Amino acid sequence: MSVAKQLAFPELHATAPPPVPAGPSLRPPLKWAGGKRWLVPHVRELWFPHANRRLVEPFCGGLAVTLGLSPKRALLNDINPHVINLYSWLKKGLVLQNPMRNDERFYYRARKRFNELIERETADSSEAAELFYYLTRTGYNGLCRFNRSGFFNVPFGRYVTINYRQHFSEYKRAFRSWNFTSDPFSIVDLDREDFVYADPPYDVEFTTYSKDGFSWRDQVKTAEWLSAHKGPVVLSNQSTTRIRTLYERLGYDLTFLQAPRRISCNGDRTPAIEVVATRNL
Repeated sequence: MSVAKQLAFPELHATAPPPVPAGPSLRPPLKWAGGKRWLVPHVRELWFPHANRRLVEPFCGGLAVTLGLSPKRALLNDINPHVINLYSWLKKGLVLQNPMRNDERFYYRARKRFNELIERETADSSEAAELFYYLTRTGYNGLCRFNRSGFFNVPFGRYVTINYRQHFSEYKRAFRSWNFTSDPFSIVDLDREDFVYADPPYDVEFTTYSKDGFSWRDQVKTAEWLSAHKGPVVLSNQSTTRIRTLYERLGYDLTFLQAPRRISCNGDRTPAIEVVATRNL
């Protein structure tokens, strides 16, 4: 079926199979722009027959999908070392000690301190983990953005109230058998039986999630790398013309879903079309 025909009759209008019952799952510990909690029911349908496998996320981000699927074993990677630093400390039982306030002057002092830790190469500390949690909770739109020097540069948010947490004991239990790494996606150590869910940065202008960005070349390398994997693969992205063309060329099966727009610089919250590309299912 051509891409045009698929888009004319997207899956979101088809008759869906009965949903797989969801077990109890934790909410992501971070406020995360572009999070995929909305996609969990769709991925769960694909994951359920393979739940005995190890789940691998090369771009784990806010962790919504893995927490929603609750696998027994998982390898969770993200190129952003500050995300992984927080998860690693939560796995150790981190309790946040420092004060947190929804206050602009306090926010910019905390941001300055966090960037000082980055500059001093001590951003793997528990203090850095606490500051990262606070900044992503308080900053504008839940964005996680770094400049080319690697410094966090998200401005203060405009929330009326913010619910901060200090205790994360349930995450220590959940993370017990999960491994966290911060490597380029292409060197993530996949076993041939792994179930891979990959959610690379969208094919849009916003590419400063990490200091080195994420280019079109990275999109192509991701799709090609996963197309060679022998186990099940689920890959999600915004449905742009070149993404659809790339995924079809590599032999993925494509499904289209209406997705909430998560990241916007101009306030546009118009629903977008998401493509879910699968192989070996």
